[in-house]
Formats: sequence, C-alpha cells, structure tokens
Amino acid sequence: MAKVELKQPIVSEIKELLEGAETAVVVDYRGITVAQDTELRKNLREAGISYKVYKNTMIRFAAKGTDFEALGPVLEGPTAIAVSKTDATAPARILAEFAKKAPALEIKGGVVEGVFYDAKAMEKISSIPSREILLGKLLGSIQSPITNFARVLKQIADGQGAEA
Repeated sequence: MAKVELKQPIVSEIKELLEGAETAVVVDYRGITVAQDTELRKNLREAGISYKVYKNTMIRFAAKGTDFEALGPVLEGPTAIAVSKTDATAPARILAEFAKKAPALEIKGGVVEGVFYDAKAMEKISSIPSREILLGKLLGSIQSPITNFARVLKQIADGQGAEA
C-alpha cells in the first residue's frame, strides 16, 4: 500500500474535525508531563473541545482551502490542535489557564471564527469570558433597571397607602 493511502484516513479525520469548527488553537506541548497532559485533555473534553496531536503536514493537507489554512506558519515542531465547534473562545481560555500551571505548554496561534491570530492575540482572546457568562451579564444589566423601577413603584405605592 502506498504512503498516500495510509495517510488519507488521517487527513480525512482532520478535515472532519475542522469542518464547521468555530476555533482551532495550535499548541506546542513539549515539556509537559503525562499527568499534566491527562489533566489538560480532561479539561478540554469536559468543555466539548477536541484535542489531538497530528503531524503538521497532515494538518496542512486537511486545512487546504479552508479558513484554517492560515495556521500554516505556526505548524512547526511538535503540534497539538484544540478544536471547538460551539464556543469560539473556550480552547484559548482553557489552554491559557492551563499554561499558567504548566508553563511548558505554549500557544502558537489559532483561527477564531475564520480569522488567524498569533500567540499574543490568542492570549487576549483567552481573557474573553464564555458566551454563557456574557449572556448572564447582559441579562443582569437588562434586569437591573427593571428591578430598580419596580422597587421605586412599590415604595411609591406603599407611601401612598400609608398617607390614606
């Protein structure tokens, strides 16, 4: 069997992984321990993020013709890729948080919603709260004036009732 035939299933697997993905973050995992890697994989899996180690050439082939083709310049050395199809900031957030405990883990770059970001930009993206937290803050800011207005009306009503 030719080498190309052996590699085709891997390229197809990566294509399927990237298809419909919001985000793909590339990291250099050299220097992290097996225990750290296990913990990282667990954290990512719990957040619904796929995390795999692939050869750079395989990722390049799979990403050809997609937004993820922009990852090309950072695909050097040992590479792992974290892909999320639901939360655009989750991979960067989890990886950056984990890198604080395991400084050997290095974010190389990533593609978020079709735009390539280098390591420094990914660090800024990692500080963006999750969608759920942002929606909660929005709801809280919408509810606050309504709640305050209701309190004022109640105080006015209670005040008028006391005068009668």
